[in-house]
Amino acid sequence: MSGPIPYAMVGGGVGSFIGGVHRHAIDLDGRARLVAGAFSSTGERSVESGRALGVDPERAYGSYADLIAGESGRDDRPVFVVIVTPNDMHFPVARACLRGGLHVVCDKPFTITSAEARELEGLARERGLLCAVTYNYSGYPMVREARARVAGGEIGRVRKVYAEYHQGWLATDLESSGQKQASWRTDPDRAGVGGSLGDIGTHAEQLVRFVTGLEIGSVAADLSSFVGGRVLDDDASVLMRLSEGAKGTLTCSQVCVGEANGLSLRVYGESGGLSWRQERPEQLEMTRSDGSRTVLCRGGEGLSEYTAAATRLPGGHPEGFIEAFGNLYRGVCDVLSGDGDSLLARPLPCARDGEAGMRFVEACVESAKRDSEWTSV
Repeated sequence: MSGPIPYAMVGGGVGSFIGGVHRHAIDLDGRARLVAGAFSSTGERSVESGRALGVDPERAYGSYADLIAGESGRDDRPVFVVIVTPNDMHFPVARACLRGGLHVVCDKPFTITSAEARELEGLARERGLLCAVTYNYSGYPMVREARARVAGGEIGRVRKVYAEYHQGWLATDLESSGQKQASWRTDPDRAGVGGSLGDIGTHAEQLVRFVTGLEIGSVAADLSSFVGGRVLDDDASVLMRLSEGAKGTLTCSQVCVGEANGLSLRVYGESGGLSWRQERPEQLEMTRSDGSRTVLCRGGEGLSEYTAAATRLPGGHPEGFIEAFGNLYRGVCDVLSGDGDSLLARPLPCARDGEAGMRFVEACVESAKRDSEWTSV
């Protein structure tokens, strides 16, 4: 394919935080171009957003169904669709796009049930279409370095994993104020069965699997809704039994006052350990059994080619959230351009990862209902 790959967006109109993040990330490399969208639930607002984003008003639609129908006969129709709606719309939009022959890039959590996720995974496989999920933290260079070092045996067989994702923005009854993000994220009809678990716990869960290469076999979970009247969990503590005999602990919370975006991962093996924090993403700390510590820095010497492929700037020029998102989209564009073996496409978070995340959430909810009984994932 010559020139930028045309894409469409569902949701993410002007004023949307996450929609803007996706567009900025895609624009970093100039590999794809926004040509159409159903940016809002009404045609008028969608056209307004489209015009602000440089989209032809005739290609700004009031619904995803109108978008798919309106673009289907065009020679310059979108190749992929980015879905940045609330959770409850991910499944119907992704299913309609896949059925319409469009590749999909969906925000997380992938769906609101594992059954929906399995259906999408099967549909994408059957149609030979890409169905990616934006677990963007796996796009950070030093997360990829951690994965490479675990895979290379540098810390020995993994024994223990700690994953934490702590925020404080829902420490009060923010949803009652009408704040849009809080309102839908705490509503089980729109968010699904997991609150903090689905919103940020799935990021931590995917990071565990991405870096270690292990699967989560069973969980024992304790979920809480600390804010009065809140139905979904706003805090979760989860013990995990991983494949190959490893053990793990995952905590996620949105009521930790003062925490902004405290995602961290620690992995300990037979002969060493690795530690990474999202709020200091440029560094990966490596410890060894002799007590020595090494701080590896993005852009420094001795890093893997896997990490170098995700590095955009020389060391000392910080990269962060947008660039990590951009690395995933660069991987998407590589796949759609026929380069599925590119380092950024190996692996690309996909429907299988989204389905694993939903199975994790459902198992944790079931475990909590049974007084933290061990529950298979």
